[in-house]
Amino acid sequence: MGAPNALNTLRFVDAARPRSMPAVQQRRNKLINKLWEQIQLAKSQLEHTHFVVKRRVTVKDLEGNYKSIERPKRIRLWWFMAADGTLCLSVFYGSKRLELVPGKTFISVKNMNDLIKTLELLKSETEAGSLDTAIEAASGALKLNFNRNR
Repeated sequence: MGAPNALNTLRFVDAARPRSMPAVQQRRNKLINKLWEQIQLAKSQLEHTHFVVKRRVTVKDLEGNYKSIERPKRIRLWWFMAADGTLCLSVFYGSKRLELVPGKTFISVKNMNDLIKTLELLKSETEAGSLDTAIEAASGALKLNFNRNR
């Protein structure tokens, strides 16, 4: 009876693990991951370093065996330099630009530091659920493209 039981300090609960994640949360996570990539890409450009994301790909070798290798993932920039010297940023969900404000798809920022701050703000707003309607619209447009090909 010398030392107190360490398990008494823990809080035990009855909980059921959800079998699947809601579709809204899956879409948010997809956009959050892409925003993270863009943030890292912008930081690497600012620091003059390389940012590479690896992905696993299954390839067939000369003998016909399949093996899994890592390849760099191609990441497209979401921003470009405008004629007036500002950076124009557009947010993509898949191949569709998100219309964050009705009729507007680009965000203008002064420099790379502001770009990083804007991307981080967009990421936090996505986590909070503020961009759900824009993500839903883009997701619906992407689904229409898949059904059209059949």
